Amino acid sequence: MSAQFFVQPIPEINVNELEELLQTLPKNQLQLIDVREPEEVAMAKLEGFINYPLSEYSRWSEQILVQLDLEQETLVLCHHGVRSAQMCQWLIKQGFTNVKNITGGIDAYSVLVNSQVPRY
Repeated sequence: MSAQFFVQPIPEINVNELEELLQTLPKNQLQLIDVREPEEVAMAKLEGFINYPLSEYSRWSEQILVQLDLEQETLVLCHHGVRSAQMCQWLIKQGFTNVKNITGGIDAYSVLVNSQVPRY
């Protein structure tokens, strides 16, 4: 993936809004994607997120289109929000209709929502 994917504004959700959704919606109503590297996920993770590392794009890029629902609300997480924004743009180009970038990423989640999630 490259900067070519940044062509339109990406809908966003902050970590407090994310936490509210995680606490109130049934798990099957959200598709949760984490684009960080496996070693990052090993250090700090949020339950329910599927790991699609950006560096392994060629491995999962075709599968994701059959594994996930194009119309279901899809929230994308990374460390600070940059890689997840790239993924959101790519998903939108693939036809996903309800994608949101989690601003601040897992780092903001640790600082603002749950300090038990390790920072790195």
